[in-house]
Amino acid sequence: MKILELINGNGYEVIVSLLLANFIAQFIKTSVFALRRKKINMALFFATGGMPSSHSSTVTGMTTTIGLLAGFDSLIFALAACISGIVMFDAAGVRMAASKQAIVLNKIIREILSPDSIVSKERMKEFLGHTPTQVFAGAALGMAVAVGLRELIEHHLGEPSNLIPFF
Repeated sequence: MKILELINGNGYEVIVSLLLANFIAQFIKTSVFALRRKKINMALFFATGGMPSSHSSTVTGMTTTIGLLAGFDSLIFALAACISGIVMFDAAGVRMAASKQAIVLNKIIREILSPDSIVSKERMKEFLGHTPTQVFAGAALGMAVAVGLRELIEHHLGEPSNLIPFF
């Protein structure tokens, strides 16, 4: 496949890895919702929050690919790891707190405000943040995607793989 040759070992591989990790996480969230609720909601494919964390899968896919290509002792890997940590902390911390606040505010609006109140009754988005489990699952997915993509490229190009000896 020409695409695998094109992305092999360069910045394109990083971009493909992070986009693929994001796509798979969003696909999983949308599919689980569809299976549980027996209806498809494509808006969820573009929504934040839920299991697994697409924020975590995206940045971890990026970071893992950078580590595989540039080395886990490289400066660029250290930078990517720091950025990933900030994004995942934000997903589980700040955005989760914002989700909880939105739930409370929506309840206040629904139960306390009178029908003729001048305060906006527009519901706030509640599905924003992630639990630590969702962040961890997203991170594991991102790592798996990065390693899987590297394995696929090495297998296609006939290069010996040192990543997963049992493949």
